[in-house]
Amino acid sequence: MDKLSALIFDVDGTLADTERDGHRVAFNRAFEEAGLDWFWDEARYGALLRVTGGKERIRLYVSEDWPDLLGAPDIDARIRSLHAAKTRHYLALLEAGAIPLRPGVRRLLQEARTAGLRLAIATTTTPENVTTLLRTTLGTEGLRWFEVIAAGDIVPAKKPAPDIFRLALSELGLAPTVCLALEDSENGLRAALGAGLPTVVATSGYTRDQDLSGAVAVLDGFGEPGAPVTVQAGTPPAAGHVDVASLKTWHRLAQTGL
Repeated sequence: MDKLSALIFDVDGTLADTERDGHRVAFNRAFEEAGLDWFWDEARYGALLRVTGGKERIRLYVSEDWPDLLGAPDIDARIRSLHAAKTRHYLALLEAGAIPLRPGVRRLLQEARTAGLRLAIATTTTPENVTTLLRTTLGTEGLRWFEVIAAGDIVPAKKPAPDIFRLALSELGLAPTVCLALEDSENGLRAALGAGLPTVVATSGYTRDQDLSGAVAVLDGFGEPGAPVTVQAGTPPAAGHVDVASLKTWHRLAQTGL
């Protein structure tokens, strides 16, 4: 039986609950700045999360709400410009400390490092979003905690395609059987499973009702001592919260098919 060697984390919704009060707010600020009367409330943004990637999300919105704009000769440039503005506003939110890590994330990362587990990231968000989140929440040293940061448009297809996880595995030089993915969404889960990775899902506000079948465990977060998680599927963590021991248990159960 293969021993757990590395953890591969998603970012948005997994390391931090970035979507509702982070990316959504930044999109709306970019729209206002561009003189557009577009506004994504929480429900509309939740519906747009069925696709991954900010530019892809803008294009989906245009196709559904402003289909005539798709034929404009400059539509691709306008989408890129809006997304660049959104990234600027999102980074400002991070710098202001408006987006903390999810409860239990810092503890779990520290425990994993102490246990000798290698850490990596596989995400569709832009690299600058990732590095700024890590720096503003973990400090400059947090950037060094992750051996691999696979992010953004560096692969042919975004989640639910498995490309970004396959890239992370390649850069780690590891087989998927010795790794565990940590995700929060159906698209992320499908991507990880497509790369052969056993996956633990810690749902976020937008993803708790998604189809998460195939995950080795589904929980409502990572929890902390004294603040246990609620388990939707899989074996409950013995400590009540997600720790290295529970990750190793889920990894072992995934290999035995239980």
